[in-house]
Amino acid sequence: MARMKRFLLPALLVFAAGTFIGARVGGVFSQPDTLEQLRKLEDAFLLIDRQYVEEVSPATLVDKSIGAMLEELDPHSSYIDKEQVAKVQEGYRGSFGGIGIWFEAPPEDTARVTSIIGGGPSEQVGLMPGDLIVAVDDSSVVGLNSIEIQNRIKGPIGTDVTLDVKRRGADGLVEFVITRGEIPLYSIDASYMVDDNTGYLRIGRFAMTTHDEFVEHTRRLMAQGMDRMILDLRDNPGGIKQTAVRIADEFLPGGRTIVYTKGRVERESETDISTPGGLFEDGAVIVLVNENTASGSEIISGALQDHDRALVVGRRTFGKGLVQRPFQLRDGSILQLTVSRYYMPSGRLIQTPYTDGSLEDYYASKFGSLKEATYSTSDYLEDLPDSLRFETTHGRTVFGGGGVMPDIVIAPDSLGGMNAPILRAVVRQGADVRFTREWFLDREAEIRAEWGERQDDFLADFQLSDAFMEEFWTYAEDFDVKITNGDSGPDDGTFSTADRAASEDLLRTVMKARLAQRLYGTEAWFPIFNSIDPTVNKALGFWGDAEELASLPQVEAREPRGD
Repeated sequence: MARMKRFLLPALLVFAAGTFIGARVGGVFSQPDTLEQLRKLEDAFLLIDRQYVEEVSPATLVDKSIGAMLEELDPHSSYIDKEQVAKVQEGYRGSFGGIGIWFEAPPEDTARVTSIIGGGPSEQVGLMPGDLIVAVDDSSVVGLNSIEIQNRIKGPIGTDVTLDVKRRGADGLVEFVITRGEIPLYSIDASYMVDDNTGYLRIGRFAMTTHDEFVEHTRRLMAQGMDRMILDLRDNPGGIKQTAVRIADEFLPGGRTIVYTKGRVERESETDISTPGGLFEDGAVIVLVNENTASGSEIISGALQDHDRALVVGRRTFGKGLVQRPFQLRDGSILQLTVSRYYMPSGRLIQTPYTDGSLEDYYASKFGSLKEATYSTSDYLEDLPDSLRFETTHGRTVFGGGGVMPDIVIAPDSLGGMNAPILRAVVRQGADVRFTREWFLDREAEIRAEWGERQDDFLADFQLSDAFMEEFWTYAEDFDVKITNGDSGPDDGTFSTADRAASEDLLRTVMKARLAQRLYGTEAWFPIFNSIDPTVNKALGFWGDAEELASLPQVEAREPRGD
């Protein structure tokens, strides 16, 4: 009897939580038999608790039940258990309590500080790139992975953490007591001037701080002479919808629809309208997208395309046109529930069709169709029904039914040497990453002394020698990338000297970018790698089209077509 009482409370909480959430979203159940079904669920829960042959954790049963219910919905509704909530909230908030370092933790090795966030707690106490983290709070972290070490270093803002580090040239370990501070999670991956009047800005995700970052970076580029922008949204999975809306607003004059939503509950149906005085309303814009561009980044690319404000270049986007709202449950866990669909100004829905089934099936079918439809655009458009064809403000045809179709499609056969089997083999095996890491560590002190304060000079003048490349190809043999005087055999990792010669300049650039990343941080990767990025370079050839769009009058959009 005692056991039944102990587990009766959680069982009742399942029911109570349902009524609590029901009260918050409307006060009554939406369907007449909902209460009866909840009682049925309670009966099953109590029977399992009292009669099952082994004891089962009530929390496990409830968590799995919620997961099973969500599987009957759409692919993007999700459940976040209370242990994961804090980490998810950090990403949305754009900051966390930490010490302000980037580090790497090679398997079964000692973690190494790769860079220090300027002005952060670690810089203030003198921690330096190259320091090896041996212990955290007197507990060894040698051999632990990066997540385990990160969890020990992070903590409430204002608390202390002690790091024991091994520093080149120092006798014994050096101890640092560091007071944790608020560490920003930046969402602008890079911004720089491509030429005298072309700025490049890449957004990695949308958090609460992203709009402020965007404004800061854009103003800096404009001060350097930018009057046209490449906005790179490739591999951006989205994030906070309202942040994406605010960034789209910076490109549009006032009074234009950016996006509108339709939900089952009236308050989930709303329209976002642009405001006057956008930061970059006039200059030409090229937006780069790919198959991993999703959600908020599709709002921006779709809205700018619908208003003929930007030229969209790349590959068809992911196709996530559903909006989730977080509902906090009683134990602190969160139900991320899809509450509405969003539509572009033209009226198109970009959500890829889905049916009930596993998440794996959804993503597998999505990426299968993305490959075909993205790369064979003419075939895709030939079979597209009129119901999925929409018109922009100035009458251009755009498409719904699954993602944003670019104005200019970059297909795999136009990727040139970047798609070469030998280069793919090197990158897939990680040979370039590991070699540059080891090469840099052997020479770190002298490289930092010569180039550490000269980033612009490094980007312009640093060259990798022929001896460096010879050393690399010897190293790559340990990763099953072998060069012979015969014919290529990419299936077994054997490549000809002609293959090597054809890829070597590209590979030099990739490895130079990796070294820059180690010296100056992640942002330094992009100016170097983008010089050989086929999508970026092809996009630069379409400024005429982008400037033609920018010159069109920003008239009121057409009335969106109904469903």
